[in-house]
Amino acid sequence: MSLSAEVFGVKMNKQVIHDAVCVYNANLRQATAKTKTRSEVSGGGKKPWRQKGTGRARAGSTRSPIWVGGGRVATPTGEQNYKLSQNKKEHALALKGVLSEKVKDGLIVIDEWKLEGMKTKKFAEILKALKADKKVLIVLDDDNANVVASARNLKNVGVTGDNNVAVYDLMYFDQVIMSKKALKNIEEALK
Repeated sequence: MSLSAEVFGVKMNKQVIHDAVCVYNANLRQATAKTKTRSEVSGGGKKPWRQKGTGRARAGSTRSPIWVGGGRVATPTGEQNYKLSQNKKEHALALKGVLSEKVKDGLIVIDEWKLEGMKTKKFAEILKALKADKKVLIVLDDDNANVVASARNLKNVGVTGDNNVAVYDLMYFDQVIMSKKALKNIEEALK
């Protein structure tokens, strides 16, 4: 099958690929970590002892950060923002570079996916016939529920759409299986 050198003949730019993977991982973070400050910890309303005359240090609350059971200082608020972004051209260059490497050793192109039912066993046999015995990413050109359902119980098999291929996924999986239509869609999107 003839492939576009503009998409599948690009030299790998390691920095751009590294940036794409960092952006992907950073944007997966939930950033919901939170701890309580002295104003949020329950208790501590009464002054523990009088201000003067006891010989102890003055204290206004038992929920001060220096007390056991007190609030925390400079902690996550639950509103942290770890989102990163990458330019569209850089992201496209990263995808092209990784796809170019996959063409050399790990890309399998089929005519189309034809599964009559949701059978994991049959799907495993298809993968064995294609000699896809490593970590496999399946790129679909449409919402094929049979393929998705058949592949989800298989170890080391991932499924994604041709409009949602991530650089991280291409790097993680050893082999990529896609239909001719999905390949053409990716080519057109990256030109």
